[in-house]
Amino acid sequence: MLRKVFKHLLRLIIGLVALSILFVLLYKFVPVPYTPLMLIRYFEQKKQGEKPVIHHNWIPLEEISINLQRAVIASEDQRFFEHKGFDLEQIQKARKENETRRKPRGASTITQQTAKNVFLWPRSSWFRKGLETYFTVLLEIFWSKERILEVYLNSIEMGKGIYGAQAVAGEHFNTSARALTRYQASLIAATLPNPLRFNSRTPSAYILRRSREILRQMDWIAIP
Repeated sequence: MLRKVFKHLLRLIIGLVALSILFVLLYKFVPVPYTPLMLIRYFEQKKQGEKPVIHHNWIPLEEISINLQRAVIASEDQRFFEHKGFDLEQIQKARKENETRRKPRGASTITQQTAKNVFLWPRSSWFRKGLETYFTVLLEIFWSKERILEVYLNSIEMGKGIYGAQAVAGEHFNTSARALTRYQASLIAATLPNPLRFNSRTPSAYILRRSREILRQMDWIAIP
């Protein structure tokens, strides 16, 4: 009986691993149409009695302003092109800072955020963190850094019902992702820790301060 259970469990695990690798390989070439977070937010809006909206328009990386690319790297993961999915230096810094901080600071890289956004759910747990680590390794093995950045900039939540660079450029600035200015890009990047609380179209004093800091750091970001 135990052998049968073990065999079935082993087959299930092998099947799930194979399926996960298949999807990672598929999304290496194919635009990501929807993410779990998009569907979660859709049903959350519906539950609250609102008209659900999803603004999401996939575009290739070359059509996304270099300003936005630099801004999100400056804001979220300055060593993006150097690490292999995990920034151990930032993890150590965050761990040390969190000993005295009231609100813990995370150290997730753009690759980790992409893994979570595309394949997983937002609510944190040790189980989800384990899966996030697994998918992060797969992305770094099978995707290029450019593909990771492309998927990230097309899938990340950037406002209520707004996902990706093209959608936020149109909804908040009445322009295209290609035409985003340095200032507009810095405002978008400044809201990324909590895009439902903060708005790049009507920035608070806090977002304006973050924007100024991101603008200063953008000059040091080199895109290969």
